[in-house]
Amino acid sequence: MAIGYLAFVLHAHLPFVRHPESNYVLEEEWLYEAITETYIPLIHVFEGLKRDGVDFKLTMSLTPPLVSMLMDPLLQERYDHHLATLQELIEKEIDRYKFHGHLKYLAEFYAKEFANTRSTWERYQGNLIAAFKQFQDSNNLDIITCGATHGYFPLMRMRPETVWAQIKVACDHYQDVFGQLPRGIWLPECAYYEGVEKLLADAGLRYFLIDGHGIMYARPRPRFGTYAPIFTETGVAAFGRDHESSQQVWSSQVGYPGAPEYREFYKDLGWEAEYEYIKPYILPNGQRKNIGIKYHRITGRSLGLSEKELYDPYWAREKTAEHAGNFMFNREYQVQHLYRIMQRPPIILSPYDAELFGHWWYEGPWFLDYIYRKTWFDQNTYAMTHLSDYLNAYPTQQVCRPAQSSWGYKGFHEYWLNETNSWIYPHLHKAADRMVELSIREAGDRLEEKAINQCARELLLAQSSDWAFIMRSGTMVPYANRRTKSHLMRFNKLYDDVIAGTVDSGWLEKVEHMDNIFPNIDYRVYRPR
Repeated sequence: MAIGYLAFVLHAHLPFVRHPESNYVLEEEWLYEAITETYIPLIHVFEGLKRDGVDFKLTMSLTPPLVSMLMDPLLQERYDHHLATLQELIEKEIDRYKFHGHLKYLAEFYAKEFANTRSTWERYQGNLIAAFKQFQDSNNLDIITCGATHGYFPLMRMRPETVWAQIKVACDHYQDVFGQLPRGIWLPECAYYEGVEKLLADAGLRYFLIDGHGIMYARPRPRFGTYAPIFTETGVAAFGRDHESSQQVWSSQVGYPGAPEYREFYKDLGWEAEYEYIKPYILPNGQRKNIGIKYHRITGRSLGLSEKELYDPYWAREKTAEHAGNFMFNREYQVQHLYRIMQRPPIILSPYDAELFGHWWYEGPWFLDYIYRKTWFDQNTYAMTHLSDYLNAYPTQQVCRPAQSSWGYKGFHEYWLNETNSWIYPHLHKAADRMVELSIREAGDRLEEKAINQCARELLLAQSSDWAFIMRSGTMVPYANRRTKSHLMRFNKLYDDVIAGTVDSGWLEKVEHMDNIFPNIDYRVYRPR
């Protein structure tokens, strides 16, 4: 009989990047890389566990922008071409290294992986949402939602209508896709402010996730810390992240991903191969980029890229099994220790970005596969659970008020509001005021209604926390700047046209085609409540 619970939560999110107006935009490859390296490998893990009788439980957020992109025919077609290009290149690699045993072995390994990816892609006819939904239907996955475009709620709270729109549009979109309302929500960046739980309750959500210190500094201080959820005064539950188990997995410095046997992320064929050979597979302007084929292992963190040794998937898998065993051992002792103190079953919440598993940490899906199998067959101290099942089993919890928090740098809002990105907020706040103003109107005709609905889409897309994050991290900053400005410019033009009664139907149609997220949106969601 298990005396505690372990809950893995994977946050699957990418910003909405779709450019039908261009034949090639590098940032669209964020999605293609994630499909190849994370989403399809996770589906393979889930299928294997089900096949072998392992009744796995996992909570997984699929954010509305990601769901929309995965279901988009244009992006599906472009991913199909992306995968075909990878398969073409790896066949050339096999031939190129026919006299180099180790590199030929690696090229053949990738060829097999890409073939398996192709087989799964075609088996689901490019609809990976249907693949994930089948595991929700069997109660293995608890799929939850997020903010409509991953807006950073605490920096939007001065206009609560905009936070409500992020929540309500996300829940409506979830119902359109999955045929039911979501039970839980991943607060974007786990960013909580006091009062948001009222909006979550109004939307019918049962629980949300926050960082551990949001629980630890709750009022009154929770008796069981982060090892039991708390109920807010609205009845919505809050689960807090366990720092120990989280750090063991995500940290490249002290966690598993830094092991020398694992694949080196930063040494990629796109930068290593002879230029004329790789030119057909890099950017159209001739600039190099990551391809996704990597032949080297980490070897040692202090070594330069030129000193890395060749990767071996066999030994990487062996190390993954070892790390999964170590993780299970640590959770057993953690649960035993907590149970003695609490005198009730603890729950250990381990949330991660889904893209850690496969994209950043190539062996991550293998780790998940091993930990679920080892948990199922090799121990009986704890059980894996997802959060909806846990709340059904333990409906009585302490009532507290969580503390304002996020899972970002220093635990609050600094990463999304600083000298690199503060310029965006006056513009976002002005657009929010205008959107609430428009929401009160009764559209005079269908064209005006479509224009105001597009205003809502443009504001939501401009509010994505990804743009502020990128500006702060210093990667792809011009793209983040351009996206923020373009959505705000489109919003303001539409606003001006609506107010003046001069909506340009041709221009509106083009914008609707480019920014086609949330086809069923109703601008009245912004009306003051």
